[in-house]
Amino acid sequence: MSTTRQLLDSVQVARFVAQGFLRLDGIVAPELNEEALAVFAEPLPSVPYGTPVPKAFPEGSFARRLVELPAVAGALESLVGPDPTVDHHYVHTREPREGSAQPLHADAIIDVRPDAFDVQLMYYPQEVTADMGGTLIVPGSHLRRTNESDTGRYQNLRGQTRLTCPAGTVILLHHGIWHGGRRNDSDTVRHMYKIRFNPTVPQVRLWDTSDLHDPAVSEELRRTFPWYEPATGRLEIHNRIRLWRLLCADPGFDIEYWATRISNRPAHRSHA
Repeated sequence: MSTTRQLLDSVQVARFVAQGFLRLDGIVAPELNEEALAVFAEPLPSVPYGTPVPKAFPEGSFARRLVELPAVAGALESLVGPDPTVDHHYVHTREPREGSAQPLHADAIIDVRPDAFDVQLMYYPQEVTADMGGTLIVPGSHLRRTNESDTGRYQNLRGQTRLTCPAGTVILLHHGIWHGGRRNDSDTVRHMYKIRFNPTVPQVRLWDTSDLHDPAVSEELRRTFPWYEPATGRLEIHNRIRLWRLLCADPGFDIEYWATRISNRPAHRSHA
């Protein structure tokens, strides 16, 4: 198997900016998935906030081998850059037929950073079937700032996805995505391993930018989702434009003139 990291391309990063997550289905080998179940049966070693990956996960450890898989390492570098720090890690376990689910939420407090975001890795060592519940995600919700479980009153939103996936699937999420663990109605214990990564470098053109001007980039950034009302959709696309300008160091990027229109400040122009 290749050990060369596999950077994302511009279309994939634009898809992440639009949707708030990126799926890597079945990329972890069966033997590593089996090992994971044994690892998750024991308490994980604690990792202090802000620990560099090599110190958080020693050479040869399960977590280190997971994050160094070429597809995972390349995607992480494309989104948070080289040498991120580990915010925390945790195994979420859902017991069979437990009869409860997490409320819809975003992690941590309201995050107002306009020029940085964390990435959360979610790894599923088992096949997740519909009756096992899986993780519910609301695509395109990550740039709508909320405080933790402000969204917990909502039971269902149009266009939400409830994860089903093959064993060995990894999902990378923007830290602001609305999500929740669904109840497990199966007879099988379900595990999900989460690691949150913090960037240590500016998140500017970290991916393979050879396709930066591909028309498919703008098409990804224009995408709307069923829970948007017309005005809501325009707001979310505007939020994406602002983020894409920062990621690409391109202050002139726009879609349908929306960002240019509202940033027009004639009084700030020089008359010299």
